[in-house]
Amino acid sequence: MKILTKKSIAMKNIIYFLLTSMMIFAISCTGGRKKSVEVTEEKQAEVEKPAGPNELASSEKAEGWTLLFDGTTNTGWRGVNKDHFPAGWEVVDGTLHCKGSGQGEAGSEDGGDILYNKEFSNFHLKIDWKIGEGGNSGIFYLGKEVEDWPIYKTAPEFQILDNDRHIDSNLGKDGNRKAASLYDLIPANPQNTKPAGEWNSAEILVYNGTVVHKQNGETVLEYHLWTDDWKNLVADSKFPALNPDWAEVAKSGYIALQDHGDDVWFKNIKIKEL
Repeated sequence: MKILTKKSIAMKNIIYFLLTSMMIFAISCTGGRKKSVEVTEEKQAEVEKPAGPNELASSEKAEGWTLLFDGTTNTGWRGVNKDHFPAGWEVVDGTLHCKGSGQGEAGSEDGGDILYNKEFSNFHLKIDWKIGEGGNSGIFYLGKEVEDWPIYKTAPEFQILDNDRHIDSNLGKDGNRKAASLYDLIPANPQNTKPAGEWNSAEILVYNGTVVHKQNGETVLEYHLWTDDWKNLVADSKFPALNPDWAEVAKSGYIALQDHGDDVWFKNIKIKEL
């Protein structure tokens, strides 16, 4: 039988203490790492949280996107050839709303097209739109203000339309007046517009003369400004009668929203300059 001395008992106690301390330290470190990982994942989830209406996601901010409409005010917007925001428009329920006058392009007493008060050249524009029944509107880009002229005399137009009810759907050529088309020039293909009363997403990309229209996530047309094909296309349209220099679209200009006398709503308006 082995007799334990006081010295050996003390040594065993020291070894036991050291082993126990090491185990506690290991458990503590593992738990700390786990907690750290959980906190990191939570922060990442917050960073990647989708943006709400009229907001930019963190990734969009990092990529250089800018909001053109904050959902609550008309800041940055005014009437074409006007120094104020016209009464024919309103900010309601997080949208820019053109109040239908029932008078077509004649519009209301203080209506008319509105523009964002900054010119853009190369850009990627995103905007959601919804049209009222039988409605017509449009998104103009690279437009210029000329006294006493509507902006459509200087700017290409992303057409907005109730394809099921408005007569423009059956006018023009090969459907080039239907929604998402380059108005009266190039039809949107595929024609993927949602019905009146439903939201559609529009995108317009402009880069050194190349222009792309996208709708509801699909590319529907592409064209190239200032080329011979472009000039021939315009020459065979109604635009030279409105402005003989219409084909010479400016290299920079305004983005504008059309008052065609019908109810139309816009939201999530954002742009990235290229």
